[in-house]
Amino acid sequence: MRDRVAELELMRDSVQSGPDPDATVKQHAKGKLTVRERLDVLLDSDSFVEIEAFRRHRATGFGLEWRRPHTDGVVAGWGKIYGRDVIVYAHDFRIFGGALGEAHAEKIHKVMDLAESSGVPLISLNDGAGARIQEGVTALAGYGGIFQRNVRMSGAIPQVSVMLGPCAGGAAYSPALTDFVFMVQGTSQMFITGPDVVKAVTGEEISQDALGGAQVHGTMSGVAGFVYPDEISCLEDVRYLLSMLPANFQEMPPSIASSDPAERSGDALLDLVPADPAQSYDMAAVIAELVDDGEFFEFHAGWAGNLLCGLARFDGHVTGIIANQPSVLAGVLDIKASEKGARFIQMCDAFNIPLVSLVDVPGFLPGADQEHNGIIRHGAKLLYAYCAASVPRIQVIVRKAYGGAYIVMDSRSIGADLSFAWPTNEIAVMGAEGAANVVFRREIAAADNPVEQRAKRVEEYRTTLMHPYYAAERGLVDDVIDPRATRATLIRSLGLLRAKHAHAPQRKHGNPPM
Repeated sequence: MRDRVAELELMRDSVQSGPDPDATVKQHAKGKLTVRERLDVLLDSDSFVEIEAFRRHRATGFGLEWRRPHTDGVVAGWGKIYGRDVIVYAHDFRIFGGALGEAHAEKIHKVMDLAESSGVPLISLNDGAGARIQEGVTALAGYGGIFQRNVRMSGAIPQVSVMLGPCAGGAAYSPALTDFVFMVQGTSQMFITGPDVVKAVTGEEISQDALGGAQVHGTMSGVAGFVYPDEISCLEDVRYLLSMLPANFQEMPPSIASSDPAERSGDALLDLVPADPAQSYDMAAVIAELVDDGEFFEFHAGWAGNLLCGLARFDGHVTGIIANQPSVLAGVLDIKASEKGARFIQMCDAFNIPLVSLVDVPGFLPGADQEHNGIIRHGAKLLYAYCAASVPRIQVIVRKAYGGAYIVMDSRSIGADLSFAWPTNEIAVMGAEGAANVVFRREIAAADNPVEQRAKRVEEYRTTLMHPYYAAERGLVDDVIDPRATRATLIRSLGLLRAKHAHAPQRKHGNPPM
């Protein structure tokens, strides 16, 4: 027995050390950690339990029968993040470039099934070159099994994809099906077809980074929700995100004791937001003033900046925040912002995270480009997501809220549980100037002094239909509050709504705009 145990220890040491040391040197030379170094950063110390470490492929041909390294290029198992269980699999680029073959895929299938049956989050550390070409269709079938499981677990457990190398084809599709995508600048890329194929088909020469790098997906495509300069900061924020999410859809997000007083007055808010609806300001500063310790974990910070989405805590309880950003495109809703908001709302609703909407929106972005690219369809995604959400929903109208955008930004009429407004609020079909031009067009044109008549009618419209108490008088706003009391009001309201239970309609599923 002692001899056998010694043999086991030698084999395990060999697996842990990995392939040829030169491969590790090359990995570090690219600014990348090895697979086990990544797991050490991601997971609590000494918490990782590996399974199928001795797995080898059984493929033959093209010299594969002579190359059968242990792990088959993926390390899989479970560990803990802040004491809570997570399932993780991580590609080892040093073995077959992290490419997926039959055995490799079966290991991933096994841990995905474990995550589903155990009801714990799944994290993938992606650094693989796609399907293993030498194994043909069996590799493709392996990806099919991953995709099926991604979809089956969608909304049941959090699924986090961390992109740490070049990921093409199927290696890019699975992350696209998950809830969160993290990328690292300079070393991670995602694309369906690589630069060589692009050149062969179109004649276009383009680098991997320019085609599908972190900046591309973080600012242009919206595929990546989080972008970082290095792997360590990326993995640390994966840990932070998981600390704010429940293990599965049947649990509530973890709460913590907060040292930030619930009744703290937000005196700075009186100076942060100008009363003039045409004047810009930074909504992020408003959020920082409202939430615990000013900590706001923003999603898609580089994409669709006219809408802010992210997680924060109120009195220690995790809450999703959606807010128009007046400093970017005046906070208008457009195609990208609608998609960003809809995806975020669906995630929060799936994992029992209440929603607070901070509204200062002039409307939807006009223009032929928006219309031709489907602003109606994409805007409907945001509307559908709000209407379908069953978690507690609170609206705060900070300043202006015009037209359909007011309705879409979680108004009482589409199901918000509570709606509050600051005394600077203006709720109307459109701004007073535009409304006067439509309603009194002929009268203004026929007047002796059109400028004076127009100014008179603008003021009349504003004082009649746009004063801050008009919506409150009709029950569409529950209260007009002092901005300084917003934090306390939200905390009390969220406390009441924490026990909310909404009955889902009896149906197979909805048919949302895609």
